[in-house]
Amino acid sequence: MKQTQANGKKPARLAEMRAELARKIAAHMNADGVRETDVPALSLYRQSVPTACNSAAYEPRLVVFVQGQKRINLGSTTYLCDERMFLLSAVDLPVVSQVVAATPEKPLLGLLLKLDMAEVRRILSEEDFASPAEPAGTRGMAVGISSVELLNACSRLIDLLDAPRDIAFLSRLIEREILYRLLHSPQGKHLRAIATQGEQSHRTAKAVAWLRMNYAKPLRVEELAAMTQMGVSTLHHHFRSLTAMSPLQYQKQLRLHVARERMLADGLDAASAAFEVGYESASQFSREYSRFFGQPPMRDVKARRMGGGISARD
Repeated sequence: MKQTQANGKKPARLAEMRAELARKIAAHMNADGVRETDVPALSLYRQSVPTACNSAAYEPRLVVFVQGQKRINLGSTTYLCDERMFLLSAVDLPVVSQVVAATPEKPLLGLLLKLDMAEVRRILSEEDFASPAEPAGTRGMAVGISSVELLNACSRLIDLLDAPRDIAFLSRLIEREILYRLLHSPQGKHLRAIATQGEQSHRTAKAVAWLRMNYAKPLRVEELAAMTQMGVSTLHHHFRSLTAMSPLQYQKQLRLHVARERMLADGLDAASAAFEVGYESASQFSREYSRFFGQPPMRDVKARRMGGGISARD
């Protein structure tokens, strides 16, 4: 009987925690966009109207949604996130995102927390986690249902914004608790596989990190495979499992994302952006850009400027 009563109270407690977290985020956000906070790893997010598809480069991060709805496309995989959910990205991934449910009265609200993978490894070395064989097809991105414990820790992290003197000491402890909660969640296998030395996902993550830092360089898959101590076919298989695309597709999408951001943020023309991200042919860049984003580079950039495009971090 007591167990039944406890189970009945849980949804109400979750709704209460989400509403409380939404109020706290809204109190610090008086305009749409992403706001970096005095807590170094924490940003807050607000969007009061639906948006067009937006290219973004997701670094390892946790996104906790407490209001509204957002769609994130990774390769051919779609993640639809609402106020009940969190999104976990364990590696650098180029995505296309779109706010699909938001109004001025009820905007999309969420928090973004950069993940410290070195800290993840420290927790794994100190805590006894169940370690079954690495699941087949471990993806670098996952969604889950936010727990009361996770929402509570996130709420306390935002509270630090009103207590600046406590940030330096307490933020590290709360962020560590959040990582602990994630590692114990069903989605924790993604973090564990990528953080654990020797696992295939960890080796593949090294290839992803290299491409992320060297996207403008020519891609030689044989050298990438040798660097990760994997065969070419094995690398292809695990890379596609982790990122939902091949190494070449990953590089191409990343180049296009970066070029778009450079044109938007720095005013580069299409040819300059193309050569800066590694294309040898401006016409090839224009063709691939049009195929991926739906219209030629400068027309797309003009449309996004008129529509108030969102930062590529979103």
